[in-house]
Amino acid sequence: MMRATAIAVLLVLPLTMAARQPGRLQLTLLGTGNPRPNLERFGPSLLVEAGRQRVLIDAGRGAAQRLFEIGQRELLTGLDAVLLTHLHSDHTVGLPDVWLTPWIFGRARSLALVGPPGTGDMARHLMAAYQWDIQTRLRDEGFPADGVRLDARDAPAGVAWEKGGLRVTAFPVDHGAYASPAYGYRIDFEGRSAFVSGDMRFDERVVEYAKGVDVLVTEVISPEVEARRAQVPDPKALERILARHISPEQAGTLFARVKPRLAVYTHVVPSPTTAEDLIGPTRRTYSGPLAVGHDLLTIVIGDTVDTFPRRTLSDK
Repeated sequence: MMRATAIAVLLVLPLTMAARQPGRLQLTLLGTGNPRPNLERFGPSLLVEAGRQRVLIDAGRGAAQRLFEIGQRELLTGLDAVLLTHLHSDHTVGLPDVWLTPWIFGRARSLALVGPPGTGDMARHLMAAYQWDIQTRLRDEGFPADGVRLDARDAPAGVAWEKGGLRVTAFPVDHGAYASPAYGYRIDFEGRSAFVSGDMRFDERVVEYAKGVDVLVTEVISPEVEARRAQVPDPKALERILARHISPEQAGTLFARVKPRLAVYTHVVPSPTTAEDLIGPTRRTYSGPLAVGHDLLTIVIGDTVDTFPRRTLSDK
């Protein structure tokens, strides 16, 4: 399947070459979509690979399918943690699949789940909701009890995950008063860095949080396309949606001030938005390297910043 994208980069490396080079931080956009179901753009989710660490940021629709598509059983069962930016359904609806399916595939250790206040409560309700399944599989199939445990915790702003040289730091972002708290995450590994925004509107604090990063990944909304194509009949509701997200011009201002080696769009709103809808408005305020993300776009951060479509593995 061909995926359209607009990318400004210097070099494209094969996955097998890039993944083996030491000191590399690798990000893969598993899903770049939004609440509207779309087979080209699954729900928002991003995989971080750094040394031996594998961390998922958000678990939108289809996250488990994407993990299996690129890594089969090994990657699906090998996650160290899931970090949530906020608790909107499009960022969490894939969580039961990411949690329970690896257990069926042989995961024998607990899964860490970290996010803003409310994360622990959500996890407790999920475990209660799936008790029939859990107890049945424990009794009838003998799956290990540790493999279905969610080690969930609410994390204040600050270091949310640190292991194996990888540090992920949570920072508050502005997703509107009724969607608080919401986090963006700064990722640091062996001198390489990235900032992943989650959902947000323009926020001066992010300029400071993201200072010096190699790659800045942010959501984006096209107000023009949203106004033409959105499935929201109430103009006031449309205004509220636009007010909670960052426009291409505003994102361009953010990129121009942070000056990353590569700026990347994900969580594209609404679904009919094209790269052309985003690039032109962004160029009014930013002239640097820019990629309009698509599902399975991989970004390797090293001496250069390289992007390529992640290779998928055939079903076995």
